[in-house]
Amino acid sequence: MGTFDLKKTKNGKFMFNLKARNGQIILTSEMYNSKKSAENGIASVQKNCGDDSKYDRLTGKSGKPYFCLKAGNNQVIGQSQQYKSSSSRSTGIASVKKNGKSETINDLT
Repeated sequence: MGTFDLKKTKNGKFMFNLKARNGQIILTSEMYNSKKSAENGIASVQKNCGDDSKYDRLTGKSGKPYFCLKAGNNQVIGQSQQYKSSSSRSTGIASVKKNGKSETINDLT
C-alpha cells in the first residue's frame, strides 16, 4: 500500500504527495492554505480514488498525457506527472486507485 507525504512548502502553504510502495510519486496535490485543508484533501483522495469517473484524462501543452483526480464537488484534488503514452497514464491511474486508499500519512510538516 502507498503512503501520503504531507508537507509545508517554503511559501507557508501545505500540500501532499501520494507515493506508491516503491516510493514513486503518483499524485501531487494542489496547494492548501492550512494543514487541515490538506488533510481534508487526503481524505478526499481516499474517498474518490476508486471511482473511474473522478479522473480527467488530459494532454499537456507538450502533447504528453496526464490525469487529474477530482472530488465529488468537481474540484481538482491532485495531478499526475506527464507520461510518455496513454497506456502509461492508465497505469498511473490504476496505481492511484490501488494506493490512494492508504491510511498511512507521513506528517513532514
